[in-house]
Amino acid sequence: MLKYIIVDDEPLAHEIIEEFCSMLPHLQLEKNCYSAMEAIQYLNEHTVDFMFLDINMPKLKGIDFLKTLSNPPKTIITTAYKEHAIEGFELNVVDYILKPFSFDRLVKAVNKVSESQALKTVLNEVASDTSTRFFIKGNKKHYQIDLKDLLYIEAYGNYTKLFLENDMIISHEKISYYESILNENNFLRVHKSFLVAIDKIKFIEGNRILINEHKIPIGQTYKSSVNKLYNS
Repeated sequence: MLKYIIVDDEPLAHEIIEEFCSMLPHLQLEKNCYSAMEAIQYLNEHTVDFMFLDINMPKLKGIDFLKTLSNPPKTIITTAYKEHAIEGFELNVVDYILKPFSFDRLVKAVNKVSESQALKTVLNEVASDTSTRFFIKGNKKHYQIDLKDLLYIEAYGNYTKLFLENDMIISHEKISYYESILNENNFLRVHKSFLVAIDKIKFIEGNRILINEHKIPIGQTYKSSVNKLYNS
């Protein structure tokens, strides 16, 4: 069961989303929030799997609200304004759907949440297995990756570069995809363009991390997460 909330100042939008989601038995509505402030208060006290988020709301806009969350749930933006799509995806939203949308379009967005949750569950369950392997698509081939060989991942436009002990593979997935499926106890986002294997870190110095001979920058917004590695 996937728990979700709706964050939108328009009651009609709530009705439409609720009606569509009621036809999907694996979804459970937890809260109707009619402002970003109401959503902040709810998320401070509760955990959900994902949320539907409108952009054009009074006082605090949807994008600005999303930026305030240190650990936001997976987000499906629902809006009449297409011009914010790039900014939305930079914040790693799962999908960006334009109002008015069809039931089929909503199902497609929800399926993206379901797929990423399922993959994360599978990998978390076997995270302690040092022989954990998975396949990625790249260069018209499917490569089998052993997690113990993965050093770090670098964003590469709409693709990613996976740096292994003795190889580098270009994947057709974005870095946000790997962040969503890899166990957060083993892999850490340290920069908007870098995700690293924690046990492969040789040392941390200033605003950089050394893994083997690779120097990886630490982004300002991720510095507190990196600091927890040695201040916990």
